Amino acid sequence: MKDNHCVLTATQILERLNEQEISAVECLNGFRERIESQQSLNCVLHTDFEAAREHAAKIDQRRKNDEPVGLLAGLPVLVKDGICVAGMKTTAGSKILQDFSPPYDATVIQRLKKADAIIIGKTNMDEFAMGSSNENPHFGPAHNPWASDFVPGGSSGGSAATIASHMSAMALGSDTGGSIRQPAAFCGITGLKPTYGRVSRFGLIAFASSLDQIGPMTRSAADAALMLNVIGGFDERDSTSANLNLPDMKNDLSKSIRGKRIGVCADHLQDGVDDEIKAAVGETVKVMESLGAEISEVRLPMTQYAVAAYYVIASCEASSNLARYDGVRYTSRSNERSLEAMYARTRAACFGPEVKRRIMLGTFALSSGYYDEYYLRASKVRRLIKNEYDKAFENVEAIIGPTVPTLPFKIGERIDDPLQMYLADVFTVSANLAGVPAISFPSGFSESGLPIGVQLQGRAFDEAFLLNVVHQYQSQTDWHIRSPVS
Repeated sequence: MKDNHCVLTATQILERLNEQEISAVECLNGFRERIESQQSLNCVLHTDFEAAREHAAKIDQRRKNDEPVGLLAGLPVLVKDGICVAGMKTTAGSKILQDFSPPYDATVIQRLKKADAIIIGKTNMDEFAMGSSNENPHFGPAHNPWASDFVPGGSSGGSAATIASHMSAMALGSDTGGSIRQPAAFCGITGLKPTYGRVSRFGLIAFASSLDQIGPMTRSAADAALMLNVIGGFDERDSTSANLNLPDMKNDLSKSIRGKRIGVCADHLQDGVDDEIKAAVGETVKVMESLGAEISEVRLPMTQYAVAAYYVIASCEASSNLARYDGVRYTSRSNERSLEAMYARTRAACFGPEVKRRIMLGTFALSSGYYDEYYLRASKVRRLIKNEYDKAFENVEAIIGPTVPTLPFKIGERIDDPLQMYLADVFTVSANLAGVPAISFPSGFSESGLPIGVQLQGRAFDEAFLLNVVHQYQSQTDWHIRSPVS
């Protein structure tokens, strides 16, 4: 069986599966061949094809017997390694969890399994989702499929690269400050960060609990809508989950965007943004205007403070969340004579440099005498950013701008310059601080052949509108179906 179905969108593959033009086993085998032939990209850390094939065979049998199957029946899915899958190694990209296999599924995994999606493995990531390049200190860097000496972005770089290189029909990522959208831009795919509370965080290994959100990484907006329909919705096991009805995200995809108000964020097109990215934003706006959207300018001047506020808040929450990794319970352990020495040696040996940096930053900012100066002040800035978004959304229904200020950079280029690495998140962190949904979608290529992504941010719990706009854009362009591999 040739794996030509692998280059299709998830929506197209599902149509062929439902029509029994291909079987779930054949579909899985095609993606397995893709994964095995592209191991040099180092995108996939762990797989379980035996269990996946068993699941696929059962789905095929149910289809033959005209028995009901789930909404995603037979679609292979790869999962970022910070999301728990029962019995499958889940490391969060860290040596301290190198032998951890959770006894339970995250809520999103439960929902994918109920929909008969086939979980085939886990993807590479920045350690504990702390990074923007996926240069993992323990498992090695993931590579960008468009140019293997470039980073795929982070922290969900492995998931993004697998979609771009057709190793999976869909993938799950998580986004704390841009970790779905930035790698989506770098790899030329569609990545959606839902509204905070739209998707359950139960079973997501925490980085910064007030910012983390799980979301779909796919080829198209239609695929993202399909996946969000399954993973979204209220979960009583997540205290931050929004108890709201989940609309069918596919219902509005084909609606006209004529008369819809979209704001171009002038503060995201200042000096420092690559000229080719500015041009791509301009061309994207022209397409939306041709579809009838009403374009105006909006201002988000608090953007200049967003990165500083984000890295204080995220580091403080990371310091608290990562205190549980002490070598006592379910983690790796250094054998020492005293308890204190065991704690110190375990964490020194098993955490990478970026994780250590953020733990120390957060611990310092929360320490006596500094809490008000750092964490409290950053929280006040967060509120000002939220207020600014609320005001902007009184006049427009979505805000468009670049996902990132620069094109993908080479592996090793910024690893020793954390400030430059952090600035890659300058246009993405605000959506996390404000809790609003945001999507990155392919909008062109640089002269050197590297992908360019554009970001659309929307009102809280209005993912359907963002998906509608991007779907209409993708109906007029082909950037999202271009591929680095045949």
